[in-house]
Amino acid sequence: MCEDKVLVELNKEQCQTGFAVGDIYLGKVRKIMPGLNAAFVNIGHEKDAFIHYLDLGPQFPSLQKLVASQQPGKRGFRVESMKLEPPVEKTGKIGEYLQVGQQIMVQVAKEAISTKGPRLTADISLAGRNVVLVPFTSKVFLSQKIRSADEKKRLKRIAAAVLPKNFGVIIRTAAMEAKDEDIEHDIQTQIDRWRKTCAAIKKNAASAPAQLMSEMNRANTIIRDSLNGSFSQIAVDDEAMYNEIRGYIRQIEPEKEKIVKLYKGNVPIFDNFDISKQIKSLFAKYVSLKRGAYLIIERTEAMNVIDVNSGNRTKAEDNQEQTAMDVNLAAAKEIARQLRLRDLGGIVIIDFIDLHKAQNKQALFDEMVKLMATDKAKHTVLPLTKFGLMQITRQRVRPVAVESVSDVCPTCNGSGKIEPTVLLDKKIENQISFLTQDRGHKFIKLVVSPYVAAFLRKGLWSLRRRWEWKYKVRLEIAEDQSIGIVEIHYHDKKDNDLITK
Repeated sequence: MCEDKVLVELNKEQCQTGFAVGDIYLGKVRKIMPGLNAAFVNIGHEKDAFIHYLDLGPQFPSLQKLVASQQPGKRGFRVESMKLEPPVEKTGKIGEYLQVGQQIMVQVAKEAISTKGPRLTADISLAGRNVVLVPFTSKVFLSQKIRSADEKKRLKRIAAAVLPKNFGVIIRTAAMEAKDEDIEHDIQTQIDRWRKTCAAIKKNAASAPAQLMSEMNRANTIIRDSLNGSFSQIAVDDEAMYNEIRGYIRQIEPEKEKIVKLYKGNVPIFDNFDISKQIKSLFAKYVSLKRGAYLIIERTEAMNVIDVNSGNRTKAEDNQEQTAMDVNLAAAKEIARQLRLRDLGGIVIIDFIDLHKAQNKQALFDEMVKLMATDKAKHTVLPLTKFGLMQITRQRVRPVAVESVSDVCPTCNGSGKIEPTVLLDKKIENQISFLTQDRGHKFIKLVVSPYVAAFLRKGLWSLRRRWEWKYKVRLEIAEDQSIGIVEIHYHDKKDNDLITK
């Protein structure tokens, strides 16, 4: 997603991975963890998913009653005909509601990230363009951004007229611009999706874990949640997806169908819109700002750390406080963009350039809050501490963008450092000594980078010749540009790896 030709959001959909946020599953309880007041649930993912007691939702007993009624041999019933069970107590224990082997209906709240499996909720909801359907309640909630009293009355009236018994809705901000019939159609569509999901329980009860309902593809989800009057163009380079997106926009906002364009240029679509270069900057540790200032972004397991540096600006400026403020304001704008672009989540610590005036510190905090207001992820911004640090917590429901398109370097294992080259020859000689004297090999093929190959062949009495003479072995050196700069592989004549052999 671009704003004024600047990339502000990058979403990557992995094909056939499944287990996306919003998907609904019939899972099996694998293990109860009383100490965590949580349980691990098998939903078919390679790692068990996690559900906390508080994520069961207040209407979990009613949900389980519905799931039990859909089992084979039982007469199922609809939500609107049910007598709802008493709600879950906030201070209860998970063992009171779940047992090992029990089938439960759950929804993915957070995708699997790093070593963790998906995070689940049993407080099921179905999101549409204008509303979010919430079964097992009769309440109508309104987005806080809807301020007009007349509009609130209109939206509540529409919902009350359409909703069956035991169904509630959250009315989204987009509904303010929607017609009555569009909102009614949206509610009815979500009710139909819910009924299909319930019908899928009966079909899959014998083969649980199983997927009951899949969220729409990532492109349509982004359009559903983000499409507004500021969109001037949606460019698509795949004809099938172009037709699918046009069809979806025709349903939710027909007047915007014309902004969807099929790109047919010879230049790749990302190159044409100058996005490729901006995507590459995602991998950079350093992010340049204007006039020599820059950011350093470091990610750790516990948090993300961003350091703001003024570069060489201070040499040309006399007013240090004003210079620091100018750099900090420019950095705040770029940081807000980078958080969305890289989808950084958890705790973010920002080390701004020190400010001495209290009004400047407050102005920087206010500006950061304003810049983060367009971020759809739940977040909290805290004022600057006395050490000049700003803390931001930001919700993350998907893996970090950089993580999903990159691998850990096999040479440095993610540390950013490699073994010192001054010890490289000793390391190779020790391995040759082991392979010849302990293993009895008479031929060794060293597969190395061109850099190391040149180092081993250098001079008339090269390291290669010295080792051949010393260990009575024939050494062949093969160059491979695809391996790490100081990475070494030891092969025999048949190209078998001698170290793992």
